[in-house]
Formats: sequence, structure tokens, C-alpha cells
Amino acid sequence: MTDDQLDLLFKALADSTRRRIIDRLSKQPAQSLFEVCAASVAEDGVALSRQTVSQHLAVLEKAGLIETTWKGRTKAHSLSITSDHIKASMWLTQYAEERDQT
Repeated sequence: MTDDQLDLLFKALADSTRRRIIDRLSKQPAQSLFEVCAASVAEDGVALSRQTVSQHLAVLEKAGLIETTWKGRTKAHSLSITSDHIKASMWLTQYAEERDQT
């Protein structure tokens, strides 16, 4: 993974709302924007505007963490974890292991 890709990934994961969206999409893939908004209210009791959720989804998509497909006229969002994301996780793990060994 390049430095730019890592920057996008960590930027995407830095926001708690985006992490909650990832959690929701891992449990139920292919959610529409409306479903993501509704789940936010149902689970967190926090109403997020469609524009806010759409911006969060765009950041996640740019980082490659989600993919979108079309179901008729509706965009469906699903989690998309790749081997590069696993490598980024392993990149962090190496420092934890080094720390534990000292």
C-alpha cells in the first residue's frame, strides 16, 4: 500500500461515525443511503442528514473500504475489505509486537 492509500484509509477510520457505518455494513451489506441513515437513528439515536451520511460514504469509498452497486435506481453500499487493508492492519501490528518484545 502506498503512503497516499494509507493516508486515505486512516483518515476514513479516524471518524467514529464512519467506523459505525462500517460496522453496520459488515452486518448487512447492500444498504441504500436511506437505510444507512435510518440505521443511525435506530442504533445511536442520532439523526444524520442524508448529505452528512453521503459525505461519510464518499470518504469510505475513496479509501476503498466500501463499494457501491446499483439496485435499480438505488445505490447500494457494501463493505469491501481487501488484502491491502489487511496489510495496513499488519503494518500497525508489527509495531505492537516490537513494543511487546522490549
